[in-house]
Amino acid sequence: MFAIVKIAGQQFKVQQGQNLYVPHLDGKAGDTVEFTDVLLTDNGDTLSTGADVKLKVKAEIVGEVQGNKVIAFKMKRRKGFRKKHGHRTLFTHIKVTDIA
Repeated sequence: MFAIVKIAGQQFKVQQGQNLYVPHLDGKAGDTVEFTDVLLTDNGDTLSTGADVKLKVKAEIVGEVQGNKVIAFKMKRRKGFRKKHGHRTLFTHIKVTDIA
């Protein structure tokens, strides 16, 4: 059984016991998170979409990680202007515990 879930504006295909890295969610390690915006479910022989889906996906927060560094470099030629900015996006590591 799998489900397509909308988390922070992005769609993820999840199965029970799966580990995912999703955009930053509020909470700390060990907290339980519930996602109610389920778009599609497949239960082997039946496929449910839209308003027919009545399931919720529960997951446990494992921790937080930072993504790769992204560099934004601005330069104007012949002017001596150089500006370098960088950031690392936060992701939350979750483990799907239940689809019910």
